[in-house]
Amino acid sequence: MAGGTPFEFPAIGVCDGIAMGHVGMHYSLATRELIADSIEAVTMAHAFDGLVLIPNCDKIVPAMMMAAARLNIPAIVVSGGPMLSINRQDKFLDLNSVFEAVGSNKAGNMDEREVLEIENAACPSCGSCSGMFTANSMNCLSEVLGLALPGNGTIPAVYAERIRLAKETGIQIMTLVENDIKPSDILTADTFHNALTVDMALGCSTNSMLHLPAIAYEAGVKINLTMANDISGKTPNLCKLAPAGHHHVQDLYVAGGVHAVMHELNKKNLLKTDMITVTGKTVAENIANHPVKDYSIIRSVDSPYSQTGGIAVLTGNLAPDGAVVKRSAVSPEMLAHKGPARVFNSEEESIAAILGGNIKKGDVIVIRYEGPKGGPGMREMLSPTSAICGMGLDKHVALITDGRFSGATRGAAIGHVSPEAMNGGMIGLVEEGDTISIDINGGQLTLEVAADILAARKAKLQLPKPKIQKGYLARYAKLVCSAAEGAVLK
Repeated sequence: MAGGTPFEFPAIGVCDGIAMGHVGMHYSLATRELIADSIEAVTMAHAFDGLVLIPNCDKIVPAMMMAAARLNIPAIVVSGGPMLSINRQDKFLDLNSVFEAVGSNKAGNMDEREVLEIENAACPSCGSCSGMFTANSMNCLSEVLGLALPGNGTIPAVYAERIRLAKETGIQIMTLVENDIKPSDILTADTFHNALTVDMALGCSTNSMLHLPAIAYEAGVKINLTMANDISGKTPNLCKLAPAGHHHVQDLYVAGGVHAVMHELNKKNLLKTDMITVTGKTVAENIANHPVKDYSIIRSVDSPYSQTGGIAVLTGNLAPDGAVVKRSAVSPEMLAHKGPARVFNSEEESIAAILGGNIKKGDVIVIRYEGPKGGPGMREMLSPTSAICGMGLDKHVALITDGRFSGATRGAAIGHVSPEAMNGGMIGLVEEGDTISIDINGGQLTLEVAADILAARKAKLQLPKPKIQKGYLARYAKLVCSAAEGAVLK
């Protein structure tokens, strides 16, 4: 319509729901790099003038933004949009409802008929899973990063408005090409400051702490977990979307969407607003006429859920380079916790113990050798966290891992522990029964074992052989850096 000649080419897409809980999940995060590389290859080989990037699922959204930053030609994002959530017995369901139903069934609190009913109702339409899980987190942040038109993160997949947004995006890429507005003009240090700020206000997935640094790396901008914690410390948490609360992305859409959240934050001058975006306008111009429409969904900046952001970064002797937790989805009882370590060297071992009834109230589950290098691929572990919640233990049990969690995870689930066990990190020295102290508001994760004992353990530590020794994942494990740096390939 705007005079361009489109050439469409596909990207691979691993479905995390299908990949969950078996060898397939090793490939999920690792495909982020494959997608970015494949977009680079086709774009450079065919000398494209611009890119319309059409993602939807977890790692595909950041992969496409990484490619845009790397290639630095005019580019714009339009996602497929979020799934709807529907009401069943006064509760709005989502993908996580099914995982937790399985845990409830194992605990004897739900029969198989009810599990089937939830399974058949939880994902009622096309689109990215309906809570503030990873895909919707990153699609919302694409607006904040200035790479997508307003509404990209929140207009439901099945709405006619989503089709209109796609048409407007196709027209707008021609304007970007004509005016030579490139990602390097948009993705500045101030832009990533805004992304981290809105991330904290929305209570996004902890996976954003992998993906934002990775996009920044491709853009030549440095961000780190310390910066994220500083921003979280002064950013109010304005939203509690599933899994942190009962609202879903369709509710955020009704309340005014991402730009309404930004409009509210700007009342306290928490955003930088003079950067250009793919609209051709500045952030200030984009958010000027987008006030909050429903303060029961997006809280006022003067009356937030908390004065600090939805994500917290913890440090301490167990995670010298940092660990990440979705603070807004943690029960108040678990913000501070001390208990005995229950140590597992894989996700499978931990699931067997949880479903076997071998985890007790007060325990701190430690799952290691699941990091970017040790996994390899830093598996997303929704199965153990959902089983804990389904069995009613989420207010009594913490989980710590050098792997990562689904954006659908709730409870005291602390991931991205760095350095990871496979790199000789302290998490590899934890033994069964050791006392672990967690202080989420204080930002501390402590293994309460004397330094001389830990030194003796480290001296005799023998790392296991890589779990996967050929193919793509073997190459990935050799090149991938720490989760604290976004798990990019270097």
